[in-house]
Amino acid sequence: MTACKASKNARRNSISNLASRIKRINIQIKGILLLAESGEFVLAKKIPKFDYKRHIREVYKSIRRQFEFRARTREEFEAWQLAFRPKLREALGLTSMEEDLQGHIPKAERAYSTDLGDYIREKWYLWVEPTVPLPFWLLKPKECKGRLPLVLTSHGHNHPDLYVGITYSEHDEWSIREGERDIAVQAVREGYIVIAPTARGFGETIDETEKEKGAVSSCRSELKHCLLAGRTPIGERVWDISRLIDWATKRSDVDPTRIAITGNSGGGTTSLFSAACDERITVAVPSCYFCTFVGSIGTIFHCDCNYIPGILRLGEMYDVAGLIAPRPFCAIAGKHDEIFPIEHVYEAFRKLKHIYEIAGVPERCELYVGEGGHRYYKKGAWPFIRKWFNLQPT
Repeated sequence: MTACKASKNARRNSISNLASRIKRINIQIKGILLLAESGEFVLAKKIPKFDYKRHIREVYKSIRRQFEFRARTREEFEAWQLAFRPKLREALGLTSMEEDLQGHIPKAERAYSTDLGDYIREKWYLWVEPTVPLPFWLLKPKECKGRLPLVLTSHGHNHPDLYVGITYSEHDEWSIREGERDIAVQAVREGYIVIAPTARGFGETIDETEKEKGAVSSCRSELKHCLLAGRTPIGERVWDISRLIDWATKRSDVDPTRIAITGNSGGGTTSLFSAACDERITVAVPSCYFCTFVGSIGTIFHCDCNYIPGILRLGEMYDVAGLIAPRPFCAIAGKHDEIFPIEHVYEAFRKLKHIYEIAGVPERCELYVGEGGHRYYKKGAWPFIRKWFNLQPT
């Protein structure tokens, strides 16, 4: 008897639940009918899933670049540069830094010197801002007669000492052996005076909070704080390069008419933008950076320090590099570089070569492609630098 009652109760509950569901469906149908009668209801089509990559591609396509290169004559080329360069400096935050640091006179102090046989390596600090003693290495050949060309070697996302051959791990040794990253040592053995600066956010200039977490750099913190102050990390690093040139060209052993800059990855970034902004740099050789913004940092994950607010509204990377013309420029690239894809490197180089053609000096624009990936290729750098240092282009 008890089982029979339980069964009846279960059926009643089931019927009650079904009735409730039918009632809810009826209410929904009545609501839809009312909307249809009022003209507010439209049968919904299947809404496509949001595609972020597609959206970003369309955003990039819609942007009109103010300084996209359109010049057809040498005169138009020169007018384009005169208009573009100040705007680029402003976007980088250099204009703001000039205003903020009016009257500041950088001082330099040498910490120590080491004799390494065929060259001398010195550790220096330059107060590029009142609160920024920027560490840098100065390398000079022991057989130093008269004024020598100067090479600045800006490093990427590695510790600042790697370029001068100082290693702290097996990976560092591999980076030098396989990636040819002892770039400052290579330069001094070419017979040049070399400055290997610390990039802000690295080494002794890292945010201590980030250092305690084991980070290699504090680029993200630098970017956030820069944006609040109207600066950018790239702008700060370009500023530092210019202050180092100020200091170096006052030395009696430096030839101010022959100054080159080269570096890999993030060092390539600093090399390209420094040469675009500071016309005292006579030869520029960025490695594993020159590409298109859209094809590299615009679609592939990169460090926060690469980004400049609104840069695409001014120009693409080849437009920025066009500010280096007519000075010699050689882009070094890796055929299998996954973060600066070679197809976009070729695209950018074609556009830049055209700018050099309009400037009347196509022979001063070259591309060297190494057979490997994201690394330095010294064969693409030193023959090019040597050639143009000897010719001393004006």
